[in-house]
Amino acid sequence: MPRDYYEVLEIDRSASPDVIATSYRKLAIQYHPDKNPGNEDAIARFKEAADAFDVLSDPEKRARYDRFGHAGVNGPGGGHHFSDVEDIFSAFGDLFGDLLGGRGNRRRSRKGRDVRCDVSLTLQEAASGTKKAVQFQRHEPCTTCHGSGAAPGSNRETCSYCGGHGQVVQQAGIVRVQTVCPACHGEGHSVSTPCPACRGSGQILKRVKADVEIPAGVDDGMQVRISGQGEPSATGGPPGDCYCFVSILPHPLFEREGQHLICRMPITYPQAVLGCTLEVPTLNGRSELVVPHGTQTGNVFRLKQQGMPDPRVTGLGDMLVQVNIEVPKKVTEEEEHLLRKLSELEHTNVAPARMNFIEKVKEYFTHHDEADEKSHADQDSPVL
Repeated sequence: MPRDYYEVLEIDRSASPDVIATSYRKLAIQYHPDKNPGNEDAIARFKEAADAFDVLSDPEKRARYDRFGHAGVNGPGGGHHFSDVEDIFSAFGDLFGDLLGGRGNRRRSRKGRDVRCDVSLTLQEAASGTKKAVQFQRHEPCTTCHGSGAAPGSNRETCSYCGGHGQVVQQAGIVRVQTVCPACHGEGHSVSTPCPACRGSGQILKRVKADVEIPAGVDDGMQVRISGQGEPSATGGPPGDCYCFVSILPHPLFEREGQHLICRMPITYPQAVLGCTLEVPTLNGRSELVVPHGTQTGNVFRLKQQGMPDPRVTGLGDMLVQVNIEVPKKVTEEEEHLLRKLSELEHTNVAPARMNFIEKVKEYFTHHDEADEKSHADQDSPVL
């Protein structure tokens, strides 16, 4: 399990954004790869600190982390979990700039942001796998300015504030810190006359359609990724991905429990006493189940390999059939006559288990009555 992010940055849970940034900057300089060549432990600490800062410096991510821990920032929209130190320089280079060799000056293209959509499946579709068409929103290049952000007849111009570098260097004594240019936001150029269609952003929000292949055995809450269908990269990198969140619709007959399916079947009193053969529904059609005589309500029988697949493992789960003795609310005259005869027989031929229970009830009432008589006797006795 990853360490607590507050522990990683050596700060309190109530730390302000300035304290978080200062602590991260200190650790980034301490464990910077240029200061620790060949030290894998230092590189691991460097990445760990970047992961922690990525979450705690974002108010929304920090709120999810404070509430749910690491589970709240895993997946799309969560923490970055950097695996490449160069990616860290690209993301947070403005925090330490060229203090340690100028690696923060390197501008790298970064992958576009991930998006999400929702897809609902029937249990049968989840069991066999299917192909679904989904819709979601993402930004695409503006067709009016072709992604430039400039109005027709005008062009992008080099940012005069940073000279086209996208970054500026601030110096205080011997410390130099590189930050993103506040005028062009790191792009190195600006638009004098913005495109009216996209307001200078170069992108417009569109609803798009895509097909997603759903593997057999997906469960409620699982995610299926559609590669390359996310937001475009603002720095020329690859587009993000679209994550489809799966929800399984309720089934009229089956309940799912992991790879197993549960079917609750009513049986009659004679079927439970005498035994029977039931026709059980499964996802693959009909199947037979032999119910032995003397079956009790709530007993569970297993049909092997009649459950669900799992995309992460091989094999199928089982069908678990739970039988429940059904008591009719209405009976015919003939049924009532037979039941009364059965009741008369039970008075003379009581089953051992029932006899044991009746004896316990009689014994309980006997003790209860004796205790009441003793209590009344004590209350009626004269006090000497």
